[in-house]
Amino acid sequence: MLQPGLMMERPLLISDVIEHGAAQFGDVEVVSRETHGPLFRYTYAQCAARSRKLANALKGLGLAPGNAVGSIAWNNHRHLEAYFAVSGSGMVMHTCNPRLQAQQLIYIINHAEDAVMLFDATFAPLVKGIAAHCPKIKAWVCLSDAANMAQVEGVANVLCYEELIAPHSEQFDWPQFDERTGAALCYTSGTTGNPKGALYSHRAIVLNAMSGCLPGVLSLSPRDTVLPVVPMFHINAWCIPYAAPIGGSRLVLPGPRLDGASLYELMETERVTVSAGVPTIWLGLMQHVEQHGLKFSSMRRTAVGGSAMPASLIAKFADDYGVEVRHGWGMTETTAATTMSCLTPRDLELSPAQQHATIARQGKSVFGAELKIVDEAGATMPRDGVSQGELMVRGQWIVTGYYKGERSPLVDGWFPTGDIATIDAHGVMQIRDRAKDVIKTGGEWISSIDLESAAMGHPAVAMAAVIGVKHPKWDERPLLFIVRKPGKTVEREDILAFLTERVAKWWVPDEVVFVESLPVGGTGKVQKGDLRKQYGGVFS
Repeated sequence: MLQPGLMMERPLLISDVIEHGAAQFGDVEVVSRETHGPLFRYTYAQCAARSRKLANALKGLGLAPGNAVGSIAWNNHRHLEAYFAVSGSGMVMHTCNPRLQAQQLIYIINHAEDAVMLFDATFAPLVKGIAAHCPKIKAWVCLSDAANMAQVEGVANVLCYEELIAPHSEQFDWPQFDERTGAALCYTSGTTGNPKGALYSHRAIVLNAMSGCLPGVLSLSPRDTVLPVVPMFHINAWCIPYAAPIGGSRLVLPGPRLDGASLYELMETERVTVSAGVPTIWLGLMQHVEQHGLKFSSMRRTAVGGSAMPASLIAKFADDYGVEVRHGWGMTETTAATTMSCLTPRDLELSPAQQHATIARQGKSVFGAELKIVDEAGATMPRDGVSQGELMVRGQWIVTGYYKGERSPLVDGWFPTGDIATIDAHGVMQIRDRAKDVIKTGGEWISSIDLESAAMGHPAVAMAAVIGVKHPKWDERPLLFIVRKPGKTVEREDILAFLTERVAKWWVPDEVVFVESLPVGGTGKVQKGDLRKQYGGVFS
């Protein structure tokens, strides 16, 4: 007969995250770039106090547990306070991606039934354009003080954040409830059809945030200063705003200025040791650093996700600047990072080039999540590093369904990701491609990710993207898009010759298109659907 444990049970709640930060690391700084420019500084203790004031203010507006509060905002201290106040009160924090099309933004606000919308002054024109189409919102709160308040003509009940919270007490009794209660809502980017909502529970967020402090994940500790460049409207900034106070790390929020020069200055002045963002952000940062002959004086680790990181960029970070890259994988439906690449003692015996290639894979599953790959019939495929199949995931922070969805996406308890992957004997997973992006040519598969990574190794290439285009003989053939680095010259023949030495002959693209820029979506991923629409007939 099983013996019951004699341990206390306490729900894992987001309110406890900030109260832990205030109690154990109360004097640790949070540094925030204001929307209008200057830096703002305070501590976790002050953040907790202001979060309680906001909780009281929201209650004063008539909101109750279960209501949704939206945000259209950058990474800043007022947005951080909302993270804790809204969810801690039993409400749902709905972070809206301002880079969505207006109609998609209107759709998710109404679908979520947001009662209040918090917004940065930067987005006042956006608010003006959508407010009339969001009838359930009873107040629009500008995340600002009175001096920098945005004027939003034609929108009723626009409030100033600082004036809203000013009269309220710093004391608030956080309610206790089931840890499975919904805490935060994030919608997919909606590349096909309307965006779908993932409703994260308190339990899922807290467990994922705790995993971020593990040595093989982000390794956050009181010795770190962490800069989440990934937006707070993108999967809760990979749960870093929660992980930082759990681990006692100093937190730096970059606000709206995400260009290479601004990020480098912030990293240096604030002595950032850990950063996190998508590859497009790091490409811009690296271009600035290279052009000006700069070095990183404090940064030791950077987490990368959202899309595949080229091995050439991993090598540059490690070899030229001494920065370790932690390459992860996750999606809206998995709360945040579910795998992470981190070199093991066995990997340290490899050559530097082999180590970079290892980091370019998406790594091992974080404790709390499980992975497998399946064939088209749903049968589990071997972990041999060669067999490719659809990646399936299950775990403590994986969705069971979509918000207000009619049908569960799960297959026998596993979530189908739509990614094609391999898993080797050591459990290391590598995304080979999105199922929709794999190029099928002459009965064989070409990984657009691997081909892009190879092209990115050319010293004159800033960005690369590959799509499959219909071909009368081969079904599909790869079409390569190149963005040249500023001041660099490279032509079609140079690129093809470079690739011929690095990939199979039948992988070499049939054509190269040079462009000034690539269409990038709200999560930093190249919008390949746009490229297909424009170039889908080039081989016809």
